[in-house]
Amino acid sequence: MEATAFCPAHITGFFKAYLENNNQNNTEKLGSIGAGFSITEGVTTHINILPKINQNSNFKITTIGYQSDKTDVSEYVLNEFMKLGKFEDIFFDIQHKITIPVGYGLGSSSAVALSLSYALDHVLETKLNQTMIGQIAHNAEINCKTGLGDVLASYHGGFEIRVKPGAPGIGEVEKIDTKDICIVMICFSPISTNKFLKEHISQINGLGGKMVNKLLETKNYEHFQDMSIEFAKYVQVMTVRMENLIKELNSNGIKCGVALFGETIFTMIPNRKENKVLEILKKYPEGIIIRSKLDNHGARLLRN
Repeated sequence: MEATAFCPAHITGFFKAYLENNNQNNTEKLGSIGAGFSITEGVTTHINILPKINQNSNFKITTIGYQSDKTDVSEYVLNEFMKLGKFEDIFFDIQHKITIPVGYGLGSSSAVALSLSYALDHVLETKLNQTMIGQIAHNAEINCKTGLGDVLASYHGGFEIRVKPGAPGIGEVEKIDTKDICIVMICFSPISTNKFLKEHISQINGLGGKMVNKLLETKNYEHFQDMSIEFAKYVQVMTVRMENLIKELNSNGIKCGVALFGETIFTMIPNRKENKVLEILKKYPEGIIIRSKLDNHGARLLRN
């Protein structure tokens, strides 16, 4: 049997982390509040299950497109599904097609986890409800320390404010409708999420919660981008290259934001401004340019 699922990439503009403490040790309640958006690029996961014969392992994980140097998130999700039935005699051939660079603040690990969860549920006929599928992926992110709120966000899709932390079914989002816009971004270099959280968590939480309340009042994607720049400056992730690009975009009447965590600049703009943005970004040949749209559907099983 085979199954294929897709999860959109997700970009966070600002957030407040809710990490484990003495009163909150359930990983499904951990995560973040904040704001961001999902795009039509992401991760497509295909699974083919076969009888296990002479293989040393019961799975093989391969990646097409952008590469990740870790498989721990995928293995965590697979192990959780293995607990749901007698699947010891099955060999799992798992293939992730990743169309966004890994480690640049685009939520690639959550997209891997969530697309894999949807595909495994279908191919193994475990018949979990969608909330449980999302919770397995969220727990993988928390336990592997690869993210906090991307699973909840990409589960729902669209331009969202996460108003309550946690996994799908526990965390809550408020989706914001936008007029027809396009997304253009440039990725310069990656940042380790785990390392960043350790070094900047106190700074992050002070401002992130206030920004959520402000955006709930305006519900405006241009205000969101302004807040994202303010947040990035406050937590000191701005590089000279990022600052120069932001100044040039702003001088041309183009607002932009910073994807956390990565040296990545994004802009949410009306379609008529796309060519001007691309003209500016092409002055930076060392960057990876991505053109996309909002994905309002969220993670989903594809036709199988």
